[in-house]
Amino acid sequence: MQTKHTLTKSGYESFSDPTLYRSVVGALQYATISRLEISFSVNKVCQFMSDPTEQHWAAVKRILRYLAGTINFGLSFLPSSTGPPFSLLAYCDADWTSDPDDRRSTSGAAVFFSSNLVSWWFKKQSVVARSSTEAEYRSLTLATAEVTWIQSLLSELHIPYATPIIFCDNMSTIALAHNPVMHSCTKHMELDLFCQGESHCQASSSCSCPRSKS
Repeated sequence: MQTKHTLTKSGYESFSDPTLYRSVVGALQYATISRLEISFSVNKVCQFMSDPTEQHWAAVKRILRYLAGTINFGLSFLPSSTGPPFSLLAYCDADWTSDPDDRRSTSGAAVFFSSNLVSWWFKKQSVVARSSTEAEYRSLTLATAEVTWIQSLLSELHIPYATPIIFCDNMSTIALAHNPVMHSCTKHMELDLFCQGESHCQASSSCSCPRSKS
């Protein structure tokens, strides 16, 4: 996808064959299983399945041309160059308010076990982030949940691993993650990022969720 290329729902002529669009984009989703570099682009064009335009079809054809020119690319798994415990690294990012239609951000992350990429995803956030810090923080939360699940899996398989490290390029988000205190300006994120359910809220005296006071 072109750098800083913006796809919108309106402003362009409707595509003449929506069924073809849905068929091609649906097939591209399978390609992301081994071609992780197109995951973000495919995620974008999937958001216009209901009413694609000529602009969206042009973006799909660009993805197809890229795949045709890089037919030998793919996902490779190599033996680790170091012994156990193996490293577990995650990289996360978010594009703040990139969607001009609803101003929601898209989160993305990639998790490496040793030198091999084992998990990656791009997902549109469910709410509108009020700042770039919030958008990055939500991405960091999802990446942390993914790493926690991988830790659980490795423990069940009795595979030794080092302390996981998650990389984020937003200094405000890093500072917020290092400070366990929920500041007044971030209370709107507490319910959907930290709340563990009504039973936990009622049992915990330290929970500031409104349900703990009911």
